[in-house]
Amino acid sequence: MTAPTSAIDVNQPTLQPAAPTGRRLSWPVLLLIIAGGLALTSIVRLITGADGITNVSQMSTALQLAVPIGLAGLGGLWAERAGVVNIGLEGMMILGTWFGAWAGFQWGPWTGVLVGILGGAIGGLLHAFVTVTFNVNHIVSGVAINILALGATRYLAPLAFEGHTGGSAKQSPAVDSLGHFTVPGLSDALRDLNNQGWFFVSDIAGLLGGLVTNVSWLTLIAVALIPATWWILWRTAFGLRLRSCGENPVAAESLGVNVYKYKYIAVVVSGGLAGLGGVFLSIVANPFYLEGQVSGRGFIGLAAMIFGNWMPGGLALGAGLFGYTDSLNLRGGSANVHALLLLGALLLVIGAIWLVVRRKYVPAVITAVVAALVFAWYASTDEVPNQVVSATPYVITLIVLALSAQRLRMPKADGLPYRKGQGK
Repeated sequence: MTAPTSAIDVNQPTLQPAAPTGRRLSWPVLLLIIAGGLALTSIVRLITGADGITNVSQMSTALQLAVPIGLAGLGGLWAERAGVVNIGLEGMMILGTWFGAWAGFQWGPWTGVLVGILGGAIGGLLHAFVTVTFNVNHIVSGVAINILALGATRYLAPLAFEGHTGGSAKQSPAVDSLGHFTVPGLSDALRDLNNQGWFFVSDIAGLLGGLVTNVSWLTLIAVALIPATWWILWRTAFGLRLRSCGENPVAAESLGVNVYKYKYIAVVVSGGLAGLGGVFLSIVANPFYLEGQVSGRGFIGLAAMIFGNWMPGGLALGAGLFGYTDSLNLRGGSANVHALLLLGALLLVIGAIWLVVRRKYVPAVITAVVAALVFAWYASTDEVPNQVVSATPYVITLIVLALSAQRLRMPKADGLPYRKGQGK
């Protein structure tokens, strides 16, 4: 039977997105860079005595804080790969927190997970309806959804939660736990190895120990969504069609792709993933909905997506970095951030040397001066103010985006208006 003319061959070169500018890092090189960063962190730990920067508890907390950021970033990746900018991730996460807790305390946590995803998906559907069907500016629509979600949950919370045990106008009753697991034997062995304080080996043990200690089942689902997204978007015909809508929707339409349909699917999935990130906050991170608990994580998720160059693997690294810096607020924040000043100074020195090798002398001098200032700050103080600790995740977000901006390449049609048949 002959295939319909509207079908697209996954090998069709017309729909292949242009290669990003610059060279991609191979996996061996990337792993080598990660190992080098971990070795440098180990040196800083030995010099400063700040054992908390790589212990098991710190890494476990970092993983928990990275999950909602990663889910928000994954939602942004789905939408933007189809050409729709989703600034409304923050609002969709807020909807996920409220709907997840509302259903969770009444019908159980897993029902709360499903309803929270649905709440975020409704926000995504609204965003798709406004931007795809009516061609409203994507940024304006996203900001409006953020405001609408915040107002709606503030209105609904007193109606739904007041009168129930533990509920109030700003907080839901407690939701039962989804459950946690620890890999028996392996977790204790890694914790013991981490406590030895050895160079590099103990730091790797701390990192791995955080991945197998007190892990929520929802965390496993979230981590599995990273390779699942990569496989769907880069290894299936469906993913090729969806990405073609973000690269060249006119060419995609000319080959029979229903661009509107794929944009709608991508943005609804985007909202559902952001809603799942909100569910994680209101059921796993805290066993209840609390007004304001999203606290900008939707925007940090967008930053993780941009840092990862609109790729799932890079997004996961970015979410891990931001989750780690956020965890400094909870565990020995001042001492750990003070130790990381030395790490920052060393990284800046390495950056200055690299710039000299590339014969970029003016940026190298500026980088060296900044490194000297950071080291002077570290050497002249014993701790940093609490305000600096609280601001660390946001400062790191800005620094990472500034340093990675030159190597990024967003989908070509991302955020651009599109009308059916406009290429005719």
